[in-house]
Parts: sequence; C-alpha cells; structure tokens
Amino acid sequence: MNGHVAAIFRHPVKGFTPEPLDHVDLAAGEGFPHDRVYAVENGPSGYDPQAPAFLPKTRFTVLMNIPKVAAARTRYEDATGVLRAEADGAPAFSGNLREADGRDAFAAWLAALLGEDAKGPLKVVEAPGDFRFTDHPRGQVSIVNLASVRDLSQRLGMEIDPLRFRANLYVDGWPAWAENDWTGRRLMLGWAQAEVFKPIVRCAATHVNLETAERDVEIVKALFDTYGHMHCGIYVHVTAPGRVGLGDAVTAPEAETLEKDAEWA
Repeated sequence: MNGHVAAIFRHPVKGFTPEPLDHVDLAAGEGFPHDRVYAVENGPSGYDPQAPAFLPKTRFTVLMNIPKVAAARTRYEDATGVLRAEADGAPAFSGNLREADGRDAFAAWLAALLGEDAKGPLKVVEAPGDFRFTDHPRGQVSIVNLASVRDLSQRLGMEIDPLRFRANLYVDGWPAWAENDWTGRRLMLGWAQAEVFKPIVRCAATHVNLETAERDVEIVKALFDTYGHMHCGIYVHVTAPGRVGLGDAVTAPEAETLEKDAEWA
C-alpha cells in the first residue's frame, strides 16, 4: 500500500509551534530529531534530568490544558539553540534555550503571556541525549494519514487543520483509517524502515484552533461518536536509518508479502 510524504514537522518545544521541514534523517531506535527536546513545566513536574523518565503531558504547558499556548508562535534554531517567539500584544522574545538564563527568560515571557491560565511557576526543562518529551513513553515518531483527517472533516461538515494532530509526518495516498489496523506492520519511510507501534489516542489538545488559540470543536468526542474510537495517526519505531523527504514514498507492504520477502526478515 503506497502513499507519499506530504509534510514533515518537528515541535522543538512540547506543545508549541510546529516547524516545517524539507527532509529529516531518522536513526534506528531514536526519536524524531529536534522534536520535543524542551518542555515547560506548569508547576513542579517531578522531572529529573539526571534520570529522565516519561511524565504525563498534564505536567507541562500544553494545548490540552491551556489553549492560549497556541497564541505563542515559536521558531527554534537547532544550530545555535536560540528560540524566537512572538504573540499579539507581547514583546518579541529571543533567547538561547541551551543556557539557563535563556530558559528562565522564556519561562518569564510565557508566564506574562499566559497569566492566570498557567498555575506555574513555569520552568523550561531540556531533554538529555535521545530522551524526548513525547505524549507516550514509546511514541518515537508520529504519522498522520491525511485521508483520515479529510474523512473526519467531511463527516463534521468543517475543515479540520491536520496540524491539530501535531504529527511528525503527514502522508497522502493511503485509504482513510487503514492505519488503525497496522500495529506490527513494517513500513518504508523514504529511505528509512520502521515498524508501527500503535494507533495514537487523541486528547483535548486537538480541540484547539491553532489560529484563534481557542477550543472550537470536540475532536475526541467526534472521533468516538463517528468511528467508535479516539485514534488519529500512528506511532512508529525506526528500525533502519535513512532520510525521509517531501514527496518520498511511504509504503506499507501487506502482511502476507512481508512473510515472503527475505529483505524484511
């Protein structure tokens, strides 16, 4: 089953602006490069950089709890560590998140923007090594099938922005919702190989309109009422390294084909 990469995004700061890419180099057993490598604690989270471990998204400033997070438009420079941020009615921000002063300055800028919406105190934390602040402890790379989003949009009678689902890769050419049955299926992602881990269970973050920073549609309820599940997208684990670029093929061989193909053994 063939599709192609329609869009590639990273989210350097968990919960904040998706950043488009032309290509990405994926490594076996690792998360998406420069994706969710920072997060902003909304009050003490229990995160220990010396022993990083998964924590629920509710410990951080994310759209699920604070729609106004979408009002901040951020851009990260991975070569320098500099984050730039803008928001209507707020001064522009620029600071190096690799330095304590830069992290503190962004937390202060964000606290002023969010006001009483954040219980705080806010603190920017950084992921060491290959650790990522993902929504699932084993959610390394996320993929959304654009046909599934279009089908949901049609059922709701309104256009749903695929970026609400905050995926790394957006694929076109697959049948709507076919991906929900692919747990354990192997994929070719451009020149990389991967295995589907599980469907992604969605939360109230998807309810937020990224332009208005307000909740305007209950996506989770709509998924359940329409399809009987709350899934949109899949997590995959990279099993062989390779580059993935816009327009590259994303192939999901049929299960019986895999059994006969020594290449996948």
